[in-house]
Amino acid sequence: MTPNKWWHYLLLTIVVSGLSAIAFVGIAVAVVYPSLPSLETLTDYRPKLPLRVYSEDGFLIEEFGEERRAYVKITDVPKSMKDAVLAIEDRRFYQHGGIDTKGILRAIKNNLTGVSHEGASTITMQVAKNFFTKPNGKRTLGTKINEALLAIKIENNLSKDKILELYINQIYLGQRSYGFAAASQVYFGKPLEKLNLAETALLAGLPKAPSGYNPYTHPKRAIARQNEVLRDMYRYGFIEESVYKKALNQPLRFKASRQSRDLSADYVAEMVRESLYATYQDEIYSSGLKVYTTIRKANQEAANSALRDGILDYDARQGYRGPEKLLKLNQATTDADKELMTEALSDIEISNGLMPAVITKIAEKSISVHTKYGDDVEISGKGLALIDRTLNEKNPEKRLLKVGAVIRVLNASPSTQSGQWRVVQLPQVESALISIDPETGAIRALVGGFDFNRNKFNHVTQAWRQPGSSFKPFIYSAALEKGYTPATIVEDEPLSFSSEETGNTEWTPQNYDATFDGPIRLRQALAKSKNMVAIRVLENIGKGYAQDYITRFGFSAKNHPAYMTMALGAGSATPMQMASAYAVFANGGYRVNPYLISKIVDHNGKLISKNKFVTAKQDAPRVIDARNAFIMNSMMQDVVRYGTATKALQLGRGDIAGKTGTTNDHFDAWFTGYSPKQVAVTWVGFDKPKRLGRNETGGSTALPIWIKYMATALRNVPETDMPVPDGVMALRVDPVTGVRADNDENGIYEYFYHENPPPEAEFSLPDLFDGGTDTPLNQPQQILQPEITLQPKNLAPKTPEQLSRFKDPSTAKTIKPADVANNKDLTANKAAESTKAKKPEPSNTSTASEQVQQLFNPH
Repeated sequence: MTPNKWWHYLLLTIVVSGLSAIAFVGIAVAVVYPSLPSLETLTDYRPKLPLRVYSEDGFLIEEFGEERRAYVKITDVPKSMKDAVLAIEDRRFYQHGGIDTKGILRAIKNNLTGVSHEGASTITMQVAKNFFTKPNGKRTLGTKINEALLAIKIENNLSKDKILELYINQIYLGQRSYGFAAASQVYFGKPLEKLNLAETALLAGLPKAPSGYNPYTHPKRAIARQNEVLRDMYRYGFIEESVYKKALNQPLRFKASRQSRDLSADYVAEMVRESLYATYQDEIYSSGLKVYTTIRKANQEAANSALRDGILDYDARQGYRGPEKLLKLNQATTDADKELMTEALSDIEISNGLMPAVITKIAEKSISVHTKYGDDVEISGKGLALIDRTLNEKNPEKRLLKVGAVIRVLNASPSTQSGQWRVVQLPQVESALISIDPETGAIRALVGGFDFNRNKFNHVTQAWRQPGSSFKPFIYSAALEKGYTPATIVEDEPLSFSSEETGNTEWTPQNYDATFDGPIRLRQALAKSKNMVAIRVLENIGKGYAQDYITRFGFSAKNHPAYMTMALGAGSATPMQMASAYAVFANGGYRVNPYLISKIVDHNGKLISKNKFVTAKQDAPRVIDARNAFIMNSMMQDVVRYGTATKALQLGRGDIAGKTGTTNDHFDAWFTGYSPKQVAVTWVGFDKPKRLGRNETGGSTALPIWIKYMATALRNVPETDMPVPDGVMALRVDPVTGVRADNDENGIYEYFYHENPPPEAEFSLPDLFDGGTDTPLNQPQQILQPEITLQPKNLAPKTPEQLSRFKDPSTAKTIKPADVANNKDLTANKAAESTKAKKPEPSNTSTASEQVQQLFNPH
């Protein structure tokens, strides 16, 4: 039979074409299918999970890797997430065998009729593409056939749930995020189970074109795609109409920062990365390791805020330096001006919250700016404090700011857009803050500079700077072991040294205020940071001895040459070293090393390693006498009570101690202080050392940062008095001469080693006590003391138990142990009054011995 009508030929053509297609597919399957790649990649799926760094309390600090991933099992994926993906990508997923023939015919029909433009790729085919097709490779017919055959092979070897699990974790969703769990953190800052339906739908719409539907760069397209997902969910019965309408009206709140993290601690993250890279090399970037640090979120956020505010306050005191650049704008902003501003601001990065903005209007008492994020903001009042002077400049030629000037603005409360903005400027100065637990060395907060993205140099660990007067406590601690006491009298008078003595040039040191107090007790000298006293103490105890002694605190002798300038902190140390050294005083004399990494686990939570650290009073080595630590703590508490750090009194605590530090020419400003529960060090200076400015000292520049941090760090932490160790006694001494005083004399209580009490009154009486011999005194006791002593009076020292509470006999005031040696609290009369020795009344009937007693014990 031969075809004789046209439709016969058409039918024959269709049959032949169909048989040819079937034959082609059969040949392709027979030839290609056996050569398809193994599915081991899928059955033993090991995604390239990034290295993640967390705080001690579980907040994500940073992740390192080419891809942001967070693997989630299908049983942990919320139903709304699965439904949204199926509705928009492959609603017949659980019915087809990898290739959806009905879907292919539907797509052909809709594309030809113009109803919609859609593809016929199934989720299984996308899994095949994502795992086995080279990214960005050329798409050919052969490639598509391979993917289709792979989809069939996958369906024959894996369950539907496993295939969907692979898709949900492997698909690229923009912002370097792979998988919906990672994308949830990137875009919304929360896990999948916390997303509402509107947020879920937005993520489900991203696989089609992650860059095209990126909500950060194309918000309108992203919303349109989200609405399409919700419409398909409603159309195909995944949600009810009421749920659909509610989701359409739900506002979307995207993560303010595009970085996938919960806590800003860039310098901490980099320290961890460097540590692990040294061991594992490039493997860390796809290892999926989770590193838990000792950082605490509240402490770190307080440190971030304190350092930024402190530096901006310092910068404001130095005056406004001018705009970063100047754009030519019209007085009335045009569309062309807006394009110019957008282009200019796009090239300027935000630095630690300091937003670049362009001035669009200058009024008498306000300015209007256009920010990098497109906000138009009016700033007035206190927000103009930095530029107030230049705005009021009468000569227009001298005004630094004009319309078109690119400046920096800061919103103190990012959650609100009005009333919180102020003009700031990029600081040139740098700073550092580190806080550790003195009992263990655990680092609780660390900020290595103003902005990691501008300057990756970690000033906490890498900045070797002169510690200045903050180094004096270590010299004084050494002196206590040489027989000095807090009551030892030392001359505060001018000194001069030759070049041989200093190791450099001739040196005539000065006190900060260029005044000299004459004879002064060691306690007062430390509180007032008297340079002359520190130098004389070092000279007496020996430079070599002091250099060796400071190594107990972790300092290297080579960084502190044995010259007289060591007394004023002319060596070099890092803020981390200073924190570790001051922890010895805070914990009672034990050496603990700062550490950052607490434990490391794999992506399944299996413990890989855990840090073993020593603890004070348990297994940490003792490096100084407990009595030394106690007395030094008492002396440094007076630095806060009436010395150079009285600003810290605003914290309202009696258990804080520390020392300010200002180096020569005001190049570095320090404050190193602590409570028994936390040590914190703040430093301010320029990378290329230069003067910080007039009156910029440790007490005015670094201390305010420390105070603001400690206000948070010590909140809800009870005050702790350091216990009085065995071998310490409290005795009354004359505040002027430092010698033992009777209970009925003007005197103050002071702490002493039991074997090193204060000297008695000394005098020479050759006529009255013929043949008497001198009792030799140790070196510090000889300073400014008379030559011969009377026999000591029977004044019993206070034992540690008695020191727990006792009364000042002259005032009948009950004294706490922490206040025992406080000059202001315990002196019966002011020091100036105590210098007026009362003349004894003459008596003709008194014996020679009684006259002598009256001469040297007038009270």
